[in-house]
Amino acid sequence: MNILHSKIVGDSNKNIIIVHGFLGMGDNWISQANKIAESGFKVHLIDLRNHGKSFWSNEFSFDLMVEDIYEYITYHNISNLYMIGHSMGGNISMLFAKNYPELLKKIIIVDIVPKAYKPHQDFILESLKSLDFNIIKSRNDADSQLSKLISDKRVRQFLLKNLYWKDQDTLGLKINLEILFKFKNKLSLVFKEDFSFKKPTLFIHGENSNYVEESDYDLMSSYFKNLEIVKVPSASHWVHADNPKFFLEKTINFLN
Repeated sequence: MNILHSKIVGDSNKNIIIVHGFLGMGDNWISQANKIAESGFKVHLIDLRNHGKSFWSNEFSFDLMVEDIYEYITYHNISNLYMIGHSMGGNISMLFAKNYPELLKKIIIVDIVPKAYKPHQDFILESLKSLDFNIIKSRNDADSQLSKLISDKRVRQFLLKNLYWKDQDTLGLKINLEILFKFKNKLSLVFKEDFSFKKPTLFIHGENSNYVEESDYDLMSSYFKNLEIVKVPSASHWVHADNPKFFLEKTINFLN
């Protein structure tokens, strides 16, 4: 059995699993995890399959990733479970809440709703595929090559967290790019049937995000019956990084 890799922060009988987004990893959330752990939680920063330090697989879907998390929970004998999911991780968290509502105490969905989005990862994936590791010998080399295609430095920094040394002389990517490329048009979650999750749910999104409209609130309320909605000022899709103080205050208040 393949068990997801994780970094665990804190020591408590209250467990939080943080589910990262597409092309990300648990480590993206380390500063937030440290603060949440200080407020009395054990935080599990998991790497989803084909991401970070977790196993690679030719199979990749939201359903499979929900089952990976279920197996992780079983393996680690976790009870008293809370969950935070951002972007694709939010979709996985919502599907987990639908499939395993009895396992969750509370859930936080960050800047994603269960609706059809237009595919928009093609360019980023093509840019990553263009990296030539025969030429690239440092992080700066990789950044320089990516900058010809991606002008946003923050996006490049996020993507370049996936770099690692395969051996003494060769860099590579932690993500299974070939498989993720095939999945790029399947990143939306659309529920085909009604369900009703009655546990406390926080839906938190960026004021300037292009992923969420206020008109989506009714859709969220139709599935999550005990819903609190928070709009984060001065934040885009990367809510937790754009306005960390506000995000953490609302998150920790809700969890406690």
